[in-house]
Amino acid sequence: MTGEARLAQLATRKRARERKDRLIEIVLLLAACVSVFTTVAIVYILVKESVSFFTHVPLGTFLTDRQWTPLFDDAHFGIMVLLAGTVSSSLVALLIAIPLGTIIAIYLSEFAGHRTRELLKPLLELLSGIPTIIYGFFALLVVTPVIQKVYPGLPTFNILSAGIVMGVMIIPYVSSLSEDAMRAVPMSLREGAYAMGSTRYQTATRVVVPAAFSGIASAYILGISRAVGETMILAVAAGMQPNLTLNPLEPAATITSYIVQVALGDLPHGSVGYQTIFAAGLTLMLLTLVFNLLGYWLRSKFREVY
Repeated sequence: MTGEARLAQLATRKRARERKDRLIEIVLLLAACVSVFTTVAIVYILVKESVSFFTHVPLGTFLTDRQWTPLFDDAHFGIMVLLAGTVSSSLVALLIAIPLGTIIAIYLSEFAGHRTRELLKPLLELLSGIPTIIYGFFALLVVTPVIQKVYPGLPTFNILSAGIVMGVMIIPYVSSLSEDAMRAVPMSLREGAYAMGSTRYQTATRVVVPAAFSGIASAYILGISRAVGETMILAVAAGMQPNLTLNPLEPAATITSYIVQVALGDLPHGSVGYQTIFAAGLTLMLLTLVFNLLGYWLRSKFREVY
């Protein structure tokens, strides 16, 4: 084979590789754009249907009315009722998930041996793989009767038992991400603390946790978003009764449980009652967006410090 023929062959192979690389790049770009297109489509549908809803219900009424009865003849559309249930259930869940998740993360990262960590972490993460409907029935049939022994007047459907079980479900999200953030802290920081005479506990709480706080904050925000968006536990155990209260000992409806209730009903498409699920969904999305922006701000702030 002459030199010119060999150069031509190499040039052909090079062009083929470039075309293949270009094709792979396009495929990867399209795959990356799927999430963007999906988000845009969701936002478009929510905004479009919500605009139709707000042509019938003033925004001020939606934000200030103290009743939520969109399916009754005397309809009221006060989203604060559903927000109160969402906030109270989320607070109960986070009071369980954040302390326990953080403690578990500190133990796995700083105190547990290799074998213990490799055994406990997969078992812990199994909690996140249990269907949420199972958690809901566990809250209704197991946790509620136990709490009723302490509070005999507790209703069968209540926010407290649903929030406790929801907090247990969220623990793996908080502990796993927090533990990963702590293990990413350079060993030199730990060695420096030990050289100054710090104990393992002091090193973990005063050196490792502050250094990993950006990642820990992200875990907390993820836990908050997961609590706010939970559906089936609350639909089964919290009662789905619109009730403007922050008392976890009472039944209440949340935004997600109301969406489930309407989506399974017989309301005609395009009616004001049906469009309430889009207005409620848009409210939930904006609430989650606020938490995500807060998490992004915390990550940026503490990454600059540490």
